[in-house]
Amino acid sequence: MKKQILALTIGLASVASFAQKNELKAAEKALKKNDFAAAVAAISSAEALIANADEKTKSKFYFLKGNAYAGKKDLKTAGNAYNELLDFEKKSGKKRYSDKVQPILSGLIKTVSEKAINQYNAKDYKGATENFELTYNLSPKDTAFLFNAAVSASIAKDHEASLKHYNSLRKLGYTGITTQYMATSKETNELEDLGSKQQRDLMVRTGAYINPVDKNSESKAAGIIKSIANILSEQGKYEEAVATIKEARAMNPEDLSLLLTEADFYIKLNKMDEFATLMKEAVVKDPNNAMLFYNLGVVTFGQGQIEEAKKYYKKAIEIDPNYSDAYLNLSIAILAKDKAIVEEMNKSLSDFKKYDELEKQQKAVYKEALPYLEKGDALKRTNETVKTLLNIYQILENEAKAKEYAELYKKMQ
Repeated sequence: MKKQILALTIGLASVASFAQKNELKAAEKALKKNDFAAAVAAISSAEALIANADEKTKSKFYFLKGNAYAGKKDLKTAGNAYNELLDFEKKSGKKRYSDKVQPILSGLIKTVSEKAINQYNAKDYKGATENFELTYNLSPKDTAFLFNAAVSASIAKDHEASLKHYNSLRKLGYTGITTQYMATSKETNELEDLGSKQQRDLMVRTGAYINPVDKNSESKAAGIIKSIANILSEQGKYEEAVATIKEARAMNPEDLSLLLTEADFYIKLNKMDEFATLMKEAVVKDPNNAMLFYNLGVVTFGQGQIEEAKKYYKKAIEIDPNYSDAYLNLSIAILAKDKAIVEEMNKSLSDFKKYDELEKQQKAVYKEALPYLEKGDALKRTNETVKTLLNIYQILENEAKAKEYAELYKKMQ
């Protein structure tokens, strides 16, 4: 009985092998006639039987499959088939078609990558995304193309595609670090990138260049995670965005842009205490950044810390004397006292002495705010700044200025 079963098994294997070879012959004939549809049909029939084929048959199958799909312009499937062939023959140690496939695959990669670059330069970011992704599929070792696909998709506002590609890069541990092979030109005394190590070393040997040095570019890993966080934020997933940006900050704790990105997420989450904490950390890292002090002024003012806000606005002005918004917000912070004074004045209408004292306090507040408001108005005039100045001049009984700004306000309506 066992012998009969064995014989039957061998018979089935022979039938399968015969069918495979017939389908591959049919595919070859179709390819010679450029009948790519028939070639793909034959390859599809053979594919179900290829698992148990011998090495020679498998190599031929991958080769013909690549050619058939390349003919149909399905370059992704063609590229996958060619790459499977190269991997298979590398493992088997026998090159039957690799030398034929390598130049074909290189040609496809060149064609598709050039198309992607041209589309990107022409601002066809959707098309560029598709072809950068296709280039990566054709050449999976060239992960820079996957990075380009992610960037293009981001510019095209295709958040799903961009997120998919950035997450793939994250899983791959992509850093994008490249090495520049540099040396100093004797003629210009400038450090130049000479392309490759071989070229650089050759130029040094000729004596035209000296002091060779290898320079690595910065890692893109933290930037990739930042991009993922920004996309999550665009999708309204702020908590996920915060968790993601924290991961990027752990990788590069000195990167101010990552800190500010996290701070921005806290604004969207209305977590102003966390925002203020990060802003205080930011001004330590960049003490000459007027915008950071201005933002601290805004958040502390919003938290009711008026005196603290005034200090931050003044620091912003000290760093940047032309920071119009800092002048205007400083004047608003000073005028914040006016509300309480007016309320007391309304309660003291019958107490003339107290009312007069409160009126003096009010005018003192206006006089304190006036120079900052005037400077802010001079730097960036709006209806609101003109109207506020008009009111202050009237209260301070500066008739000439009140008349000037009344006319100005009327013209601006």
